[in-house]
Amino acid sequence: MRRWRNSPPTKPGDARTVTTSLIDRPVSGISGGAVPTRDRPDTLLVVDDHPVVLGGVRSLAGQAGFRIIHEATDIVSGFRAFHRHRPRLVVTDLSFRDSGLSGLSLIRRLKALEPEVRILAFSMHADPIVVARALEGGALGFVLKDAGSDAFLEALAAVRAGRVSLPHALATEVAMLNRTVRPAPLATLSVRELQILSLMSQGKSYEAIADTLSVSYRTIVNASALMRSKLGVNSRAGLIQIAVEQRASGAFAD
Repeated sequence: MRRWRNSPPTKPGDARTVTTSLIDRPVSGISGGAVPTRDRPDTLLVVDDHPVVLGGVRSLAGQAGFRIIHEATDIVSGFRAFHRHRPRLVVTDLSFRDSGLSGLSLIRRLKALEPEVRILAFSMHADPIVVARALEGGALGFVLKDAGSDAFLEALAAVRAGRVSLPHALATEVAMLNRTVRPAPLATLSVRELQILSLMSQGKSYEAIADTLSVSYRTIVNASALMRSKLGVNSRAGLIQIAVEQRASGAFAD
């Protein structure tokens, strides 16, 4: 990502909080149970072991309107920071110097702890297999670190709103991975299920899909559960991945 702002040096295991409002207001510890992420819409956690990257994300996140930005330099301190502060959105690297692709395990742990958290993964390398695993684990989006600031802000805004965000070329590569594993996956779906999957591929939430189709939220939840069974996936993230793959392969015309 270009034009990173310099950041104070950090050491492995560090975690800190930065406020972007005019008056610094530290985040207090959570007592009496964790505050749900939906009640912290302007909070962000960034997990990366490069200080310059942390500084760049902090600067851009401030531009995007995040008031409180938590930072961590490894997955252990990242998980602890998330457990304490429960931010609405997490931006995490996938690869760490001392622990390889541990960002993938962090994504899974965060989603297990708080299913409503929205996660944007980023990395220097766009390996479609790794990106597919991040999506399967629960990430909603992926962006390359060497993408421009506008591309990062666009991905951040999409994931913040609960929409899927992938570079088009990468989405196509991810779709190709499973073409031989899941031949003609849409053949088992009803017309209504195809409608729902198509809307999911556009990044629409269950609530938005229900409004679009003039049905109840529960109808969409039940249909999604049936589609997961038909398509052999066991999570909403897996269903979203299939939807994105099918759009990238041209199954859903705009």
